[in-house]
Amino acid sequence: MNRKEFKGEITHQMLEEGQALLMDFEKLRKIAASAEPVVPVIVQDAATKEVIILAYANEKALRHTLGTGLATFWSTSRNELWIKGKTSGDELQIVDVRVNCEQNSLLYLVKLKGQGSCHTKDASGKTRSGCYYRRINGGDLEMV
Repeated sequence: MNRKEFKGEITHQMLEEGQALLMDFEKLRKIAASAEPVVPVIVQDAATKEVIILAYANEKALRHTLGTGLATFWSTSRNELWIKGKTSGDELQIVDVRVNCEQNSLLYLVKLKGQGSCHTKDASGKTRSGCYYRRINGGDLEMV
């Protein structure tokens, strides 16, 4: 199901912990309409190779990342620099920054410097290591 088909209010709880598949297929259209040019950034744990986040960076975020050694992004929802872990303490230390063949996306290989990297927590209250903690099973979502 997509969000347009859903009747009612979609809450953060439903998106982050729910079992209903409510994909935001408008995300890239919203980003393209923004005044800030960005590229996608895949963030991967350098040790485990787990993909932990997909985010976006503009030139300012990339310069900050390279200058500080901390994964920094451009928040497309808040339209501001997002230094991962600045408020939570769950920083992502850069191990390597890679650029794809067409120079239109980045890969940050990182070392987790806190409990995890996702802003959500598991049932025990622990920060999740990454944002990809559910899979599609029969049209619904289930925890991995």
